[in-house]
Amino acid sequence: MTTQGPSGGNNLDPWYDHYADRTAGLSASEVRALFAVASRPEVVSLAGGMPFVSALPPDLVSGALERVLRDHGAEALQYGSGQGTTALREQILEVMALEGIRASIDDVVVTTGSQQGLDLVSKLFINPGDVILAESPSYVGAMGVFRSYQAETVHVGTDGDGLIPDALRESIMQQRAAGKTIKFLYLIPNFHNPAGVTLTWQRRLEILEIARSNNILVLEDNPYGLLYFDAPPPHAMRSVETDGVIYLGTFSKTFAPGLRVGWVVAPHAIREKLILANESAVLSPSAFTQYTISEYFAHADWQAQIDTFRGLYRERKEALTSSLAEYLPELSWTDPTGGFYVWLTLPSHLDSKSMLPRAVKELVAYTPGTAFFANGDGRHNIRLSFCYPTPDAIRLGVRRLTKVINGELDLLDTFAGTGQLDDVTLNYRVSSPPPNID
Repeated sequence: MTTQGPSGGNNLDPWYDHYADRTAGLSASEVRALFAVASRPEVVSLAGGMPFVSALPPDLVSGALERVLRDHGAEALQYGSGQGTTALREQILEVMALEGIRASIDDVVVTTGSQQGLDLVSKLFINPGDVILAESPSYVGAMGVFRSYQAETVHVGTDGDGLIPDALRESIMQQRAAGKTIKFLYLIPNFHNPAGVTLTWQRRLEILEIARSNNILVLEDNPYGLLYFDAPPPHAMRSVETDGVIYLGTFSKTFAPGLRVGWVVAPHAIREKLILANESAVLSPSAFTQYTISEYFAHADWQAQIDTFRGLYRERKEALTSSLAEYLPELSWTDPTGGFYVWLTLPSHLDSKSMLPRAVKELVAYTPGTAFFANGDGRHNIRLSFCYPTPDAIRLGVRRLTKVINGELDLLDTFAGTGQLDDVTLNYRVSSPPPNID
């Protein structure tokens, strides 16, 4: 039981009544406590979207750091530009050219990871009550940002080819009929997080035309586009539409997330406001990490390193999908052609959120599908991440997951006709850092 503090707060937080209304959108993940247990080494975690940074040759990273301190120490340890260093922005142009994007260095704004880019765009555009259209399911980190600015995320139907254009048209019509203001369409077209699907080229063009005709901005988030397994995905949506698309990129998946460097490419007027918002938030993105990445790109065969990552993730994806086919052939899942994730569909009478504590007890962790929906959907889905565990660990994890699923099915069969089983209540007293479920 909580009691009122002297200022109208409560005995857990005496400043409770001082917070801005928008802080109501800041909430911990419903599975946060379990990840304190899931981080134990004996648990096979198929939950976190962590790149396998151990595949980076240590001498490449240490060499870049040494050169930064030796050749650029004073500049790298100083404040920098709110837009980012010229050298890194030029190298970002080389990266984006691989996906068909032609731009100038003035178009690029460097951010502290693409997550900050999401936050800056949201800060510029969202008023309380605005609607953000997003795929169904959608990236949990993006929905958290939208919620923190008091926006409503409305999901648009997807299938194996990505977001469905007709569903987008219908959603726009419904929201406008309800008097809602749609601020932008957010989507991850390549190797989607969490669904693993890729938006086809024809649909990209159709969606851009729908957005253009309805005066809706498109926010294209592309963390995984270079991590294809066999053939590259279609060119970026930004490659054919510059006035109506804001593009988010990052080095977190192709180099190292610990450096926290991403970027935004936006139409001119938006870009200028992004620079001002960036300066307001952090004064300038870290010069040291920018110089480190620039040195790596200048001296390493970075495209060959990305190719190494592709082969590594391809092997791990195949370990996951082949194990699912062996142990859970009656279920369905997506078969991504790149990226980090497989989206598993459970039998309709199983609940992935309720099942997670039992899975952790069996030493396997996953992310319940509910994390990727703003409306409570996803209980019959699981996101499985194959990027970090070894192939052998992945196979062991699937065997353990199979035991959990079969145990749940047996339990439901045993108690068939007695009513629905209660959800397992999580112990929120367990202290843990926020789960890495991006």
